[in-house]
Amino acid sequence: MIEVQDIINRYGKDFLEKHKLSYDQARAYRALQNCRTAALGSHLDVCNECGFEKISYNSCRNRHCPKCQTLTKEKWIEKQNQYLLDIGYFHVVFTVPEELNPVFYQNQEVAYSLFFKAVSETLMELCADGKYLGATPGITSVLHTWGQNLTYHPHLHCIVTGGGLAKDKKWRSSRKKFFIPVKVASRKFKGKLLSFLKQSKLYFGGGAAHLSNPHDFESLISSLYRKEWVVYCKPPFKSPSNVIAYLGRYTHRVAISNNRILKAGNGKVSFAWRDYRDGGKKKVMTVAATEFIRRFMLHILPSGLRKIRHYGILSSRYKTEKIALCRKLLGMTALQAGQPSTTLELLQKLLGQDFDLCPCCKSGHLSRASPNTVTA
Repeated sequence: MIEVQDIINRYGKDFLEKHKLSYDQARAYRALQNCRTAALGSHLDVCNECGFEKISYNSCRNRHCPKCQTLTKEKWIEKQNQYLLDIGYFHVVFTVPEELNPVFYQNQEVAYSLFFKAVSETLMELCADGKYLGATPGITSVLHTWGQNLTYHPHLHCIVTGGGLAKDKKWRSSRKKFFIPVKVASRKFKGKLLSFLKQSKLYFGGGAAHLSNPHDFESLISSLYRKEWVVYCKPPFKSPSNVIAYLGRYTHRVAISNNRILKAGNGKVSFAWRDYRDGGKKKVMTVAATEFIRRFMLHILPSGLRKIRHYGILSSRYKTEKIALCRKLLGMTALQAGQPSTTLELLQKLLGQDFDLCPCCKSGHLSRASPNTVTA
């Protein structure tokens, strides 16, 4: 399999001659470049039967690395599973007009936080309205910044409970179809986000330098007030287990997985993508290798930015108590606190019971030697 790491190592020098990286991009670039190589050191596994030794290189654990997200994702999903309710869930997606792309990209930390704020307030306020639900829902929002072709396309995937906890401490269920009209949500979201942006201190340079002129910025904002924004609701999940399957696919996804890369050579990279403007047809895109790296680097998030956030009955404050009450109101059994799975148990679940079987004697099992890290 051709990997993002292979492309960086093969064509990274040419890329760096033409492009400058931010601090966060440079950190991610080095992490991906060195993942599971001697540069990050190694650890020793020893068979408990025959003494066979195997040296493995350490992972970078960077959240943008296609190779390092599987275990992190499984740990996160296991933790979230305890907050799942036996109800319907909705999948709502909020996008911003492409005219805002320069504003978002040059002000990522501010703009992404305002994006989360505008979306969460839109959903929470509309859900509180008795005309739609009259209760507080649970919302999990996940930030993605890419389209299928790796271009810059910020959007938020939101999983919303099909009901919520009312002020009288009773559970209120929603209608089977999404209970908030998408046009209502779209217009409220638009008003909130544009208002937040107008009140914020933003930076503009390069091709967007003209926006530092208040007149030009106000002109952009005014034009966006007149435009219809895209908010859409996908079909509701058939069961809570489908919610977990969805979360597994989306929460820890990076801009492109290694299995979508089809070919790399002669200074070009080919990868599979779906063209949603053409009915979701599967297609192949070929770009210069340096352009592929440039597009991948567009999606490196600022350090410390939380790309997954929870609101309503799922917000961290009193979440355990609120979910316990919701389970009781829904006739669900009380959640039994259990110990989280160990890394070994999760690996066994992902890779199979005998993933650590000794390749030499075929009967013993490999385990980490002590000390658990040796220099390569």
